Amino acid sequence: MALIPLLVDFFQNPIIQIIAVLSAFGIGLFQGIILGRAILVRFPRLQNHVKTVSVTMFVLFLINAILSVPRFASPEKISLSNLSVNSPGEIASGLFLIFGMNTGFLTVLAISVTVMSFIVLKFTSLSGITKAFVFFFSALLLILTGISRFTDLTPSTFEVLLYFLYQLGITIGILVGSIRKIKPKKLDLK
Repeated sequence: MALIPLLVDFFQNPIIQIIAVLSAFGIGLFQGIILGRAILVRFPRLQNHVKTVSVTMFVLFLINAILSVPRFASPEKISLSNLSVNSPGEIASGLFLIFGMNTGFLTVLAISVTVMSFIVLKFTSLSGITKAFVFFFSALLLILTGISRFTDLTPSTFEVLLYFLYQLGITIGILVGSIRKIKPKKLDLK
């Protein structure tokens, strides 16, 4: 069953599917460009090594995209009734299970990249509509991922495709947004 069962019939229309595919990729691309530029603005010294920084971020976000799609496609189901909190070890184990960090180094790396995105969002000088845009879509994906982990609903193939295109858009957007130096604003001293 799809994550959003109400929209299954709506997405049967091929035109709606094309619009959804282009929208998912476009939103990811725009979000990636915003994050890439915001990182360079917030940390101006990175502009001295802009190519290295942009390629490194591209590789990190590409690894994140590749590793997060399978976790989104077939999430490990969590039943809150099975979680026990009798000792501190069980609390830590439960938290690792909820956050998906109990499956190895590569998963922890993917989660670290996602957390880094939220930290960048917090510490950059994004304001107004751009910050709301990035936060809204990041939070929406976090909610959808939570729904897939804590309920019997699993993403359909089309929803997985949309998620992959969104992640790919962010990855390409990070590269596009951080590949060129940002020119300093000229002061008009008249």
